[in-house]
Formats: sequence, structure tokens, C-alpha cells
Amino acid sequence: MLRLTPALRASSRNFAVARVLAQPARVAAVRFNSTTAPVNDLKATTVETHTSPLPEPLSPPESGTTDWSKSYAGLSEQAFSKEIADVLLAPLESNDIEIKPDGLLYLPEIKYRRVLNKAFGPGAWGLAPRSETNVGPKIVSREYALVCHGRLVAIARGEQEYFDPSGIPTATEACKSNALMRCSKDLGIASELWDPRFIREFKAKYCVEVFAEHIPTKKKKKLWRRKDQPKLSYPYQE
Repeated sequence: MLRLTPALRASSRNFAVARVLAQPARVAAVRFNSTTAPVNDLKATTVETHTSPLPEPLSPPESGTTDWSKSYAGLSEQAFSKEIADVLLAPLESNDIEIKPDGLLYLPEIKYRRVLNKAFGPGAWGLAPRSETNVGPKIVSREYALVCHGRLVAIARGEQEYFDPSGIPTATEACKSNALMRCSKDLGIASELWDPRFIREFKAKYCVEVFAEHIPTKKKKKLWRRKDQPKLSYPYQE
């Protein structure tokens, strides 16, 4: 049996006393930590956390709105007034008509917009996309609906060629203008430009076909221009 010397007994006694003295301190520390946040403070903290603003939900669609990407609302519902029809069906001024070098007569797209603004008023007509923009290797196309006074008037697909990817945004805008021109046919705007007899008579009276040389390639071909326009410019030479 192991005997403890007086020195060892004293050391053990001091160690036990130290453990007893340390326990209340540790308990006190635990009690202190558990009560550092009063109940009222915890409630206040909880309320503050949950009162932070939340994102507003999306507003539901307004009643009576029309989805023009799918709707045919107002199509052939009734005729427009005589005043509007007179503006839409007015004969073209000869000075407004242009001709492309290949002989195609056309009306600049801004003049279609002027006719629509005069007939319906700015803001009372518009083009609504009916499809996504289709970007092919060389051409951009998209379907549009022409809406006037809240009624669907016509649907057409516009298209425009491009030669470089950097030109796609410009081609997209030209595609919209092309759709506007096609939709305007249903309203009778510039209908003469699709009349073969009018085309022949206009070209005979106001246009001339000339021989021109393509300067870079030296190839010659017949091209058209208006009689009151200057001679063809680069890359062609008459």
C-alpha cells in the first residue's frame, strides 16, 4: 500500500480545495453567459430581424390589356372613318417615289410612318412583335402586327440581309421597317407600287435606264435612276 508523505498530503489537500473553489466560478460563468441576453432584448432582436423590407410582388396584368403577340382583336371589326381612309388611300406624289438601280420602285419607310401619323395620329398606331427575332447566317427576320386605334390591322414578317455580325442591330431595325411596309399594303398605302401598269408608266415618264460600269470589276450593266437625279456615283460610273 502506497503511503503518502506529509508533503504529498498537503499538496493533495490544496489541489482539492482549488477544484472546489473553481467550480462556483465556472457555474457562475455559465449562468452569466446564459442570462446575458434578457428575454425582452431577445424579443426586440427577433422583431427587428423580421421587419426588414421584402421585395414587392409583381403586379398582375391590368384588366382589359391585349397580348398582341397572339391576339387578333379588332381584325375586320369595322371600317375606319372616311377621313382616315382618305389619308390612307391618297395617291402618291411622284416626288416621293424612288427607284433602285435594279428598277424596283419603292417608298422610303419614313413616308409610311408619316402617312400613318397623319391618318391615326402619333401614338395611336404601333408595331407589335409576334415572334422572336430570327437571326440566320445572312438574314434577320421577325413577324410584326400593325395595330391602329387598338385594333389589329395586318400581320407581316419583315426581313433584312446583313454581311457582318456587327451589322445585326442595324439589320434588326431595317427588318422592322420592312414589316411596316408590308403591313401598310393592307391599308392601301402606296398600293400603286404593286400595280404593274402604274410601274411601267412611272418608269417611262420619270426614270431612265443607263449603261454603267462597275469601277472595281470593270463590268458593265444596265441600271435605273430617276431622270431628275444626278448620274450614278461610285462604285458605278455612267
